[in-house]
Amino acid sequence: MQPIRLPALFASSRPATAARRMTQLLVGLFCYGMAIALMMQATIGIEPWDVLAQGITLHTGIPFGLVTNLVGGVVLLFWIPLRQRPGRGTVLNVLLIGPSAQFGLWIVPQPGELWARILLFAAGLLLIAAASGLYIGAHYGPGPRDGLMTGLHARTGRPIWLVRGAIEATVLLIGWLLGGNVGWGTLAFAVCIGPLVHVAIPLFALRVEDAPNSRREPDHRRPRVEPVETPPAG
Repeated sequence: MQPIRLPALFASSRPATAARRMTQLLVGLFCYGMAIALMMQATIGIEPWDVLAQGITLHTGIPFGLVTNLVGGVVLLFWIPLRQRPGRGTVLNVLLIGPSAQFGLWIVPQPGELWARILLFAAGLLLIAAASGLYIGAHYGPGPRDGLMTGLHARTGRPIWLVRGAIEATVLLIGWLLGGNVGWGTLAFAVCIGPLVHVAIPLFALRVEDAPNSRREPDHRRPRVEPVETPPAG
């Protein structure tokens, strides 16, 4: 699937400053956690990695946000044998999404009516796509789950869709066995998130250009204007 050519919302004739990129990264990660909370409070199904985190929470009593951080950290360890190099965005992804999700669970109530739960889930789905575009568009490195996918793809030679599907299916099965919330919302997420992120990434992509002799992040070694087709973080 070719990237959709859309005008970037923050397009500029000059490369984005480090402050602008970092601000967009932090906003994107915070919104990603909030989106997770919205979908969880809808109680009609959540994405596979959140099913796993929720299942672990049910069995250990550890808060969901902290479990999300711990899972991200464990996934990051798998980057070592795969020879993946994290960027600043990768580390912040591990540290910040969990607390923002926990904050969202604290302030967002669970609606009782089905129509309200559907609307809440839809809002979370749209927000997670926009958040993915924001943090990916800052070009500070992929999330830990994305790096696991690309690393396995590089080492095994298997197609991206197959590697991603195998990872998601394994995580979903484990989370379901642990009691995580699997519902038709989980299916809706699987079907809709790809096209939504496919639109969001070019909208929020910043122009990045490395200064001479500057320290370079592993995901933006050459001047470029995205869009790129990258799956969302997790």
